[in-house]
Amino acid sequence: MLKQLFIDYPLAYYVAVIVLSFVVVVSVIPSIIHAANKLNIFDKSDLHRKEHKHDISRLGGIGIFCAFTITVLMFANVVNYQEANFLLSSCIILFAVGIKDDIYGVGARTKFLLQILVAFILVIFGGFRLSSLYGVFGLWNVHPLAGGLFSIALIIFIINAFNLIDGVDGLAGTIGAIVCFSFGFLFALAGEMAYAFISFALLGSIVGFLFFNFSPAKIFMGDTGSLIIGVVSVVLAVKFIELNKIGINPHPIVFSAPAVAVAILIIPVFDSLRIFFIRVINKRSPFKGDRNHIHHRLLRYGLDHKRVVVLLVAFNLLTILSTLLLQKLGNFVLILLQIGICVIFNIALTYLKGKKRSKNYTLADVFLKDTINAI
Repeated sequence: MLKQLFIDYPLAYYVAVIVLSFVVVVSVIPSIIHAANKLNIFDKSDLHRKEHKHDISRLGGIGIFCAFTITVLMFANVVNYQEANFLLSSCIILFAVGIKDDIYGVGARTKFLLQILVAFILVIFGGFRLSSLYGVFGLWNVHPLAGGLFSIALIIFIINAFNLIDGVDGLAGTIGAIVCFSFGFLFALAGEMAYAFISFALLGSIVGFLFFNFSPAKIFMGDTGSLIIGVVSVVLAVKFIELNKIGINPHPIVFSAPAVAVAILIIPVFDSLRIFFIRVINKRSPFKGDRNHIHHRLLRYGLDHKRVVVLLVAFNLLTILSTLLLQKLGNFVLILLQIGICVIFNIALTYLKGKKRSKNYTLADVFLKDTINAI
């Protein structure tokens, strides 16, 4: 009876999913903080890439994982979502490597190998693979092997991209919440109840966690949380693109689905690609951490954690809105526009950084600076 009720009234189902995951995480996090204080398990503030001044637990990802998993298991029978088995298996693997890394540390090679395993499970067994490049750079259908390999690389890239933006209180969580809400809303409009369910289960978990993570943070999500958010986000993105494929779906909910997916994921994608190219150009290892991420640059410019989050969230939302409004331009044009906007944004930050050093501001510089600070 309850199952039929949720099927007849999907909005009630989505609300129940969000509420349950939210309640679980806000119930679990205080206990995790207490346990971390007792066991002295902290993200040490003396590390050179850290922004916080006090020792804070990195175990918040445990709460996100528990809330997401419990919610999926409790409500999965409503939509009979078989692919959730492979997604949950992948989340468990990443949870294991993430919790070990948050407490003791894990070698980069071990982490990378396990991420390859997760990507392999999702692509080969879960069927989360792209079958086309949808006209991006003039490419359409691809060989299944090439599509599978590209999908594996994409999954690994997005998983790490979310890990890299987790450097400011509330940033990774807020961006993750935007991603989950955006995909969940679009899946719900398309009547794809299973994928909306997955999106909203993680959304409630992240929102509950953010109550303890906004500046000043009481707990961090650590690798455990960022890896889980990353893998679920990329799975949602791949399925969103495939379900809106022109020629397969006669009535897609959106046109230019790949460009829309990129817009939703623009912050982690932009930051990761930017960091990769900067390190390669400077002849440094692209896998060695530094303080050159976009949030680090905004902090050096003088913004506090809250303003950094607001600015990047505004950039994310404007990119999503503009892409949806211009979706009929096609993937190639839209992705080129997105690249151009990101390049202009990066150039503006570089320019203002130079002006700050020289203290030689023009009227236009002052206006741009005041606009950013007003946010």
